[in-house]
Amino acid sequence: MDEMETLLRVLGTNAWIQAGLLAILFLFLAKLADRLLARLIAPLLSRLDLDPRWAAMFQRPVFTTVAIIGLVLATYRLDLGVEFETLTLALVKTILIVVWLSLALRLVRLVFTTLAGRPAPVAMLQPQTVPLLTNVTSVVLVLAAIYAVLVSWNINVTGLVASAGIAGLALSFAAQDTLANLVAGVAILTDRPYRIGDYIVLDTGERGQVTQIGLRSTRLLTRDDVEISIPNGIMGRAKIVNESGGPSERYRIRVPISVAYGSDIDRVMTVLLEVANGHEQVCRSPESRIRFREFGDSGLNFELLSWISQPAQRGLVQHELNCAIYRAFAAAGISIPFPQRDLHLRSGWPDGAGLTAAGIPENSSVGGATPQ
Repeated sequence: MDEMETLLRVLGTNAWIQAGLLAILFLFLAKLADRLLARLIAPLLSRLDLDPRWAAMFQRPVFTTVAIIGLVLATYRLDLGVEFETLTLALVKTILIVVWLSLALRLVRLVFTTLAGRPAPVAMLQPQTVPLLTNVTSVVLVLAAIYAVLVSWNINVTGLVASAGIAGLALSFAAQDTLANLVAGVAILTDRPYRIGDYIVLDTGERGQVTQIGLRSTRLLTRDDVEISIPNGIMGRAKIVNESGGPSERYRIRVPISVAYGSDIDRVMTVLLEVANGHEQVCRSPESRIRFREFGDSGLNFELLSWISQPAQRGLVQHELNCAIYRAFAAAGISIPFPQRDLHLRSGWPDGAGLTAAGIPENSSVGGATPQ
């Protein structure tokens, strides 16, 4: 019993022994926290359909944090002086900032990638925007970590912040167009007025299939197999007709046709429907329809309205329908009129009237002016 009492007195008065015991205790707690994360948190994440790697990512930072807290308490127990304690505290803060910054950078990349890979991702989180969002978030985290490290070492950062603000303002003016394209690219990927594979028509006349939506530009592949790269700043301000938009990718084509006056309009509509239904690329649903548009100057104007499955086939299908309509009308005896004008000639002029060199009567008025 006397030996036990002596040991307790030694432990109660020896600061070095107490500091060592504190360090060992917190190392044990750090190891315990590491095991809990591995055995309890990881299975829980799996049951919640979350990636169990997230628990493994937290193991090292949690272990390091708990162990360093024990070392700090042990240092304070030794009472080595204010300067030493201040230096130790700043160094510990720096280590913790670096450790948790590394975790935050990996966590941001994993979260963005996981959310973008879901069947129904968030509007802004697309596979194309993940690199941009990851880089922007990483830069913000790094700047915040640098600021925290400087503050932990009692360094005045007011001048540095002001200089960084001026430099950022200068860069924003120098890269104004680039920043505008980047912002417009994020807006396009978020709003999604068109997607990769859609056929779009711009207000400037360009028409093609969207092959790539980048952060700086959008690329179109025309029917001539020519690729057009358009800055997103222009795309954001342009009027865009998305031929593949809507509930489905079907596209309606219009084939105008004129027949001669006196034609049997019922027979005309029957032949047009037979031609449309006989084409393999014309959709059966919705059904093709015929519209009698107007009484034209030279004939009766009809319009065949049919749906096709792909907007890219518009030109080819319309060409084939025109050829088939011409043959069907010829076989059915339906005339396709052409513009006609009646010219009336008046023979004989009054006695004494002569013609000028241009063939105009001498006493006639030209252009509303009467010869004097």
